[in-house]
Amino acid sequence: MAIGHSLTLDLDNWDLTLDAGGDIATATGPYAIAQNVANAVRLFTNDAFYDPQRGIPHFIVDLGFLPQESVVRSRVGAAARGVEGVATVEVENLDLEERVLTGNIQLTTSEGDTVDVAL
Repeated sequence: MAIGHSLTLDLDNWDLTLDAGGDIATATGPYAIAQNVANAVRLFTNDAFYDPQRGIPHFIVDLGFLPQESVVRSRVGAAARGVEGVATVEVENLDLEERVLTGNIQLTTSEGDTVDVAL
């Protein structure tokens, strides 16, 4: 798909949705870029069958410890910046509690739109 195009996913179960005509729904513009960023930061390394190098190595444990917040922030930011159409990325309010990563990604698209993506 071109820059700023994506399939529209249901936010509750992260599955495909249909448009009014019964076809698979697509999204464009900043919303599509934000959704592509959300997909990129949810992708674990080795999970993309045709491109196993993509993704974030969330399961890496360094000497028995979880990575520091700065390492996680860097990995999430790099994944977001790797999405076509993203100009700048700021990762904010990261928190890892009970194995759940939460936070916010504020990004600016190459067209100058600002979008927030919740983790």
